[in-house]
Amino acid sequence: MNKKLIALAVAGACVAPAAMAQTANPVTLYGKVYATFESLEGSGGTPAQDSASQRRTRVTDQASRLGVKGVEDLGGGLKAVFQLETAFKPDQNDTGFAQRNSGVGLSGNWGTVIMGRWDTPWKVTTGNIDPFGDVTIGGFKTTMSDHGNFDRRDQNIVQYWSPKWAGVEVRLQYQANEGKGASGTADPKDYGGSITYTGGPLYLMYAYEEHKDQVSSSNVTTSANAAGKKETGNAIGATYAFGPAKLGGLYQRMKKSDREDVKAWMGNIVWTMANNQFIYQYGQAKGGFPTGTLQEDCKSNTFAWQYNFSKRTFGLVQYSSIKNDNAVSVCGLGTAQSGTFTVAGGQDVKGLSFGVSHVF
Repeated sequence: MNKKLIALAVAGACVAPAAMAQTANPVTLYGKVYATFESLEGSGGTPAQDSASQRRTRVTDQASRLGVKGVEDLGGGLKAVFQLETAFKPDQNDTGFAQRNSGVGLSGNWGTVIMGRWDTPWKVTTGNIDPFGDVTIGGFKTTMSDHGNFDRRDQNIVQYWSPKWAGVEVRLQYQANEGKGASGTADPKDYGGSITYTGGPLYLMYAYEEHKDQVSSSNVTTSANAAGKKETGNAIGATYAFGPAKLGGLYQRMKKSDREDVKAWMGNIVWTMANNQFIYQYGQAKGGFPTGTLQEDCKSNTFAWQYNFSKRTFGLVQYSSIKNDNAVSVCGLGTAQSGTFTVAGGQDVKGLSFGVSHVF
C-alpha cells in the first residue's frame, strides 16, 4: 500500500508543473458557426440573363471558422504568440485547411510583430464600420473596397501592431515579393497601414494600401499581375454611438493604372432596443474601368433585424437590393457572385436572408 501511495505522489509531482505551465501559458480553442438561408433574384437585364438568375434559394456559409491560439511568457515582458485558424462550411465540405488568419510572432509592451497570413490593416479597420461584419448579402463588399479587391487576407506577410496609446493604434504591413518574376517582369507585393482612435462612443480610422505591379477592373475580387502598374487606396471612416443609436460612415478612393478612380461610400445606423437591433445600410460605388469607357455605377440598400439571444448567439433577417445603373455595373449581393448565382451587367438584384450565428 505504501509503495502505491508513493508512486501516486511521484506521479502527481510530475504532472503538477505541466498543468501549472499550461495555466500560465494558455492555449485556447475557439470558433464560430454562421450560416444563412437566402432567396435571391436578378432582373432588368436581357431575357437570357434574367432567366439565368431567376429567384432561387440556397444555404450559405458566412465565414465560419475553427481556431487555436496561444501565448507563452518568455520573461522580461516578452511573449511568444501564435494562431492557426481554418475555415469550414456548415453547409458543404469543400474548404481547405488553415486558410484564415494564421501566424507566429513576438509581443511586448512595444507592440506585436507577427508573420504568416493575416487580414490587411485596411480590411480590419474598414470592416469595423460594417455592422454585418464583412459578410452576408448586406455586407459592405457589395459596393465597398473594390468588391473585395481591397479586402484582402494576404499571405507571406509581416505585420506590426502597436499598443494602444491614449486610444490610438497603428498597424503596418509588408508582403514578401515571393511572386517576383524574371528581370523586367512583374514584382507583385502589397504594402499597407492604418491608424485608429477609439475613445468612448467614438471610433475613427484611416487606412492606406498599395498593390504593386497589379491592376484589376472594378468588378473582380483579385488583381492580375502587371509590370509597371499599381493600385493605391485611401479610406477614412468613423462610428459614433449615442443613446440607443450608432451611426457609421466610410469613404474610399482607389486609384488604378490606366483606369478611372473608384469612389465609394456608405452610411449606416444601428438602433438597439433591448435584445433587438434594427439596421439600415446604404452604399454606392462609381468608376474602376478603363479611362474613356463606361464606368460602373451602383447603389445598395439593406434593411435588417438582428435578435441577440445571448452574447454568443444571434439571429439575423435581412432584405437587400442593388441598383446597377448601366450595362457594365455588376454589383452583387455580398457573396452572391458565385457559381450558383451570378449577376450580369446592368441587372438589378434583390435578396432575402435569414441566418443564425454562434460563437464558441
